[in-house]
Amino acid sequence: MTVSLAIALSLTACASSVTPAHVGAAQGDSPSSVSQMAPLGPDLQNLLHDASFEKPVVPAGGFAVFTDGQTFSKWTVVGTANDIAIVSGTFAQEGFTFPAGCGKQWVDLTGVGTTGAGVAQTIPTVKGSRHALRFSIGNVVDPHGIFGVTSTVIVLVNGVQKFSATNSKGQGKNVQVWQQFTTTIVAPSASTTMDWRQPNSLMLTATLSIAD
Repeated sequence: MTVSLAIALSLTACASSVTPAHVGAAQGDSPSSVSQMAPLGPDLQNLLHDASFEKPVVPAGGFAVFTDGQTFSKWTVVGTANDIAIVSGTFAQEGFTFPAGCGKQWVDLTGVGTTGAGVAQTIPTVKGSRHALRFSIGNVVDPHGIFGVTSTVIVLVNGVQKFSATNSKGQGKNVQVWQQFTTTIVAPSASTTMDWRQPNSLMLTATLSIAD
Protein backbone atom coordinates (compact mmCIF):
# COMPACT_ATOMS: atom_id res chain seq x y z
CA MET A 1 0.00 0.00 0.00
CA THR A 2 1.30 3.45 -0.88
CA VAL A 3 0.76 6.22 1.66
CA SER A 4 0.50 9.73 0.27
CA LEU A 5 1.02 12.99 2.09
CA ALA A 6 -1.73 15.58 1.93
CA ILE A 7 0.90 18.29 1.96
CA ALA A 8 -0.55 21.66 2.75
CA LEU A 9 1.72 22.91 5.49
CA SER A 10 5.51 22.68 5.53
CA LEU A 11 7.66 23.84 8.41
CA THR A 12 11.39 24.20 8.96
CA ALA A 13 13.12 26.25 11.61
CA CYS A 14 16.54 26.33 10.11
CA ALA A 15 18.46 29.19 11.61
CA SER A 16 16.92 29.74 15.00
CA SER A 17 19.16 32.12 16.82
CA VAL A 18 19.67 34.38 19.77
CA THR A 19 20.94 37.86 19.04
CA PRO A 20 22.20 40.10 21.84
CA ALA A 21 20.55 43.17 20.32
CA HIS A 22 19.35 45.01 17.24
CA VAL A 23 16.85 42.43 16.01
CA GLY A 24 13.94 44.19 14.34
CA ALA A 25 10.30 43.32 14.83
CA ALA A 26 9.17 43.86 11.25
CA GLN A 27 6.40 41.56 10.13
CA GLY A 28 6.96 39.48 7.00
CA ASP A 29 4.77 39.37 3.96
CA SER A 30 1.53 37.52 4.13
CA PRO A 31 0.63 34.84 1.52
CA SER A 32 2.74 31.75 0.50
CA SER A 33 5.37 29.06 -0.45
CA VAL A 34 9.21 28.43 -0.46
CA SER A 35 11.55 31.08 0.95
CA GLN A 36 15.12 30.62 2.15
CA MET A 37 16.39 31.74 5.54
CA ALA A 38 19.10 34.39 5.41
CA PRO A 39 22.43 33.15 6.84
CA LEU A 40 23.13 34.27 10.39
CA GLY A 41 26.39 35.64 11.71
CA PRO A 42 28.79 33.55 13.85
CA ASP A 43 27.83 35.53 16.98
CA LEU A 44 24.26 34.19 16.87
CA GLN A 45 23.22 31.19 18.95
CA ASN A 46 20.40 28.78 18.18
CA LEU A 47 17.59 28.70 20.75
CA LEU A 48 15.51 25.98 19.11
CA HIS A 49 17.11 22.54 18.94
CA ASP A 50 17.10 20.67 15.61
CA ALA A 51 15.28 23.60 14.06
CA SER A 52 15.50 22.23 10.51
CA PHE A 53 14.14 18.82 11.55
CA GLU A 54 17.20 16.84 10.50
CA LYS A 55 16.53 14.04 13.02
CA PRO A 56 15.51 11.35 12.64
CA VAL A 57 16.90 11.02 9.13
CA VAL A 58 14.19 9.83 6.73
CA PRO A 59 14.85 7.90 3.50
CA ALA A 60 15.76 10.03 0.47
CA GLY A 61 12.51 11.03 -1.24
CA GLY A 62 10.44 9.65 1.64
CA PHE A 63 8.93 10.68 4.96
CA ALA A 64 8.21 9.48 8.51
CA VAL A 65 4.89 10.07 10.30
CA PHE A 66 4.51 11.01 13.99
CA THR A 67 1.19 11.24 15.85
CA ASP A 68 -0.14 13.49 18.62
CA GLY A 69 1.91 13.22 21.81
CA GLN A 70 4.89 11.55 20.18
CA THR A 71 8.32 13.17 20.38
CA PHE A 72 11.23 13.29 17.96
CA SER A 73 14.53 15.04 18.52
CA LYS A 74 13.53 17.97 20.82
CA TRP A 75 10.05 18.38 19.31
CA THR A 76 6.59 17.19 20.45
CA VAL A 77 3.62 16.63 18.15
CA VAL A 78 0.59 18.62 19.33
CA GLY A 79 -3.06 18.65 18.31
CA THR A 80 -5.96 16.29 18.82
CA ALA A 81 -5.55 12.87 17.22
CA ASN A 82 -3.55 14.34 14.35
CA ASP A 83 -0.21 13.58 12.75
CA ILE A 84 2.72 15.35 11.10
CA ALA A 85 5.49 14.06 8.86
CA ILE A 86 9.21 14.72 8.62
CA VAL A 87 9.85 14.90 4.88
CA SER A 88 12.94 14.52 2.72
CA GLY A 89 13.92 17.55 0.64
CA THR A 90 13.91 15.29 -2.42
CA PHE A 91 10.28 14.23 -1.93
CA ALA A 92 7.99 14.53 -5.00
CA GLN A 93 4.28 13.84 -5.48
CA GLU A 94 1.52 14.62 -7.99
CA GLY A 95 3.97 16.40 -10.33
CA PHE A 96 5.36 18.71 -7.59
CA THR A 97 8.76 18.66 -5.92
CA PHE A 98 9.21 19.71 -2.28
CA PRO A 99 12.72 20.94 -1.44
CA ALA A 100 13.54 21.99 2.12
CA GLY A 101 13.69 25.68 2.97
CA CYS A 102 17.11 24.97 4.51
CA GLY A 103 18.91 21.83 5.55
CA LYS A 104 17.82 18.52 4.05
CA GLN A 105 14.41 17.94 5.66
CA TRP A 106 11.25 19.79 6.67
CA VAL A 107 7.99 19.09 8.51
CA ASP A 108 4.59 18.71 6.87
CA LEU A 109 2.06 19.81 9.48
CA THR A 110 -0.83 18.16 7.63
CA GLY A 111 0.72 14.71 7.76
CA VAL A 112 -1.39 12.03 6.11
CA GLY A 113 -4.48 14.10 5.39
CA THR A 114 -5.15 15.74 8.78
CA THR A 115 -5.56 19.35 9.89
CA GLY A 116 -4.91 21.12 13.14
CA ALA A 117 -1.67 19.30 13.94
CA GLY A 118 1.54 21.03 14.90
CA VAL A 119 4.94 20.81 16.55
CA ALA A 120 6.08 22.42 19.80
CA GLN A 121 9.29 22.95 21.72
CA THR A 122 9.87 24.46 25.16
CA ILE A 123 12.86 26.74 25.68
CA PRO A 124 14.23 28.62 28.73
CA THR A 125 13.51 32.36 28.59
CA VAL A 126 13.48 35.41 30.80
CA LYS A 127 9.98 36.64 31.63
CA GLY A 128 9.27 39.83 29.69
CA SER A 129 12.17 39.38 27.25
CA ARG A 130 11.43 40.22 23.62
CA HIS A 131 12.15 37.62 20.95
CA ALA A 132 12.29 38.12 17.21
CA LEU A 133 10.57 35.10 15.67
CA ARG A 134 11.43 34.41 12.04
CA PHE A 135 10.00 31.51 10.08
CA SER A 136 9.25 30.43 6.52
CA ILE A 137 6.17 28.76 5.07
CA GLY A 138 6.23 26.57 1.97
CA ASN A 139 3.48 26.50 -0.65
CA VAL A 140 2.39 24.91 -3.90
CA VAL A 141 -0.79 25.96 -5.68
CA ASP A 142 -2.87 22.94 -6.72
CA PRO A 143 -6.49 24.13 -7.16
CA HIS A 144 -7.75 20.85 -8.59
CA GLY A 145 -5.62 18.49 -6.50
CA ILE A 146 -4.91 17.45 -2.94
CA PHE A 147 -2.53 20.28 -2.00
CA GLY A 148 -4.92 23.23 -2.18
CA VAL A 149 -3.92 26.82 -2.94
CA THR A 150 -2.85 28.50 0.33
CA SER A 151 -0.61 27.53 3.24
CA THR A 152 -1.37 28.98 6.67
CA VAL A 153 0.37 28.56 10.03
CA ILE A 154 -0.54 29.91 13.43
CA VAL A 155 2.02 30.50 16.18
CA LEU A 156 1.06 29.88 19.81
CA VAL A 157 3.10 30.94 22.83
CA ASN A 158 2.29 28.97 25.99
CA GLY A 159 -0.97 27.94 24.33
CA VAL A 160 -2.09 31.42 23.29
CA GLN A 161 -2.21 32.35 19.60
CA LYS A 162 0.11 35.27 18.87
CA PHE A 163 0.56 35.29 15.10
CA SER A 164 -0.84 33.92 11.85
CA ALA A 165 0.84 33.81 8.44
CA THR A 166 -0.25 32.63 4.99
CA ASN A 167 1.79 31.78 1.90
CA SER A 168 0.25 31.46 -1.58
CA LYS A 169 3.22 32.21 -3.83
CA GLY A 170 3.43 28.80 -5.49
CA GLN A 171 1.13 29.87 -8.36
CA GLY A 172 2.40 28.59 -11.71
CA LYS A 173 5.30 26.60 -10.21
CA ASN A 174 5.78 22.88 -9.79
CA VAL A 175 8.23 23.31 -6.92
CA GLN A 176 7.48 24.21 -3.31
CA VAL A 177 8.07 27.93 -2.73
CA TRP A 178 9.09 29.24 0.71
CA GLN A 179 8.23 32.66 2.13
CA GLN A 180 9.74 34.18 5.28
CA PHE A 181 7.78 35.91 8.05
CA THR A 182 8.92 37.85 11.11
CA THR A 183 7.15 38.88 14.30
CA THR A 184 8.08 39.76 17.89
CA ILE A 185 7.20 37.55 20.85
CA VAL A 186 7.37 38.60 24.52
CA ALA A 187 8.26 35.67 26.77
CA PRO A 188 5.42 35.21 29.30
CA SER A 189 7.51 33.19 31.75
CA ALA A 190 10.88 31.58 32.46
CA SER A 191 9.86 28.61 30.32
CA THR A 192 8.25 29.35 26.97
CA THR A 193 6.60 26.80 24.67
CA MET A 194 6.63 27.75 20.99
CA ASP A 195 3.94 25.96 19.02
CA TRP A 196 3.55 26.02 15.22
CA ARG A 197 0.21 24.67 14.11
CA GLN A 198 -1.76 24.58 10.91
CA PRO A 199 -5.44 25.49 10.89
CA ASN A 200 -5.76 24.12 7.37
CA SER A 201 -2.51 23.26 5.59
CA LEU A 202 1.01 24.51 4.75
CA MET A 203 4.80 24.32 5.04
CA LEU A 204 7.04 26.25 7.40
CA THR A 205 10.58 27.16 8.48
CA ALA A 206 10.91 28.88 11.83
CA THR A 207 13.60 30.67 13.77
CA LEU A 208 13.62 32.32 17.15
CA SER A 209 16.03 35.03 18.23
CA ILE A 210 16.19 37.46 21.14
CA ALA A 211 15.44 41.08 20.32
CA ASP A 212 16.82 43.96 22.31
